[in-house]
Amino acid sequence: MAIPTSFFRSVTAEKVREEGRVQSRAEDTITVLQLRGIEVSDEVRERVESCKDSDLVRLWFNRAITVDRAEDIFAE
Repeated sequence: MAIPTSFFRSVTAEKVREEGRVQSRAEDTITVLQLRGIEVSDEVRERVESCKDSDLVRLWFNRAITVDRAEDIFAE
């Protein structure tokens, strides 16, 4: 008996996987800031964790490596 696998190749499944990747990158961004000894306010945490834009979260992650203040990851 074959098990249907069409769901795993569907657009919905891909969206779910992408949301998981974005959430993981958001969590990593907060972790990097904390490991660097940078205080992360509730406002920064909420903004990062609620973002659904993978490119933006990736940018914030990259900035988290070098900024002096958590709020600076949002700089234009």
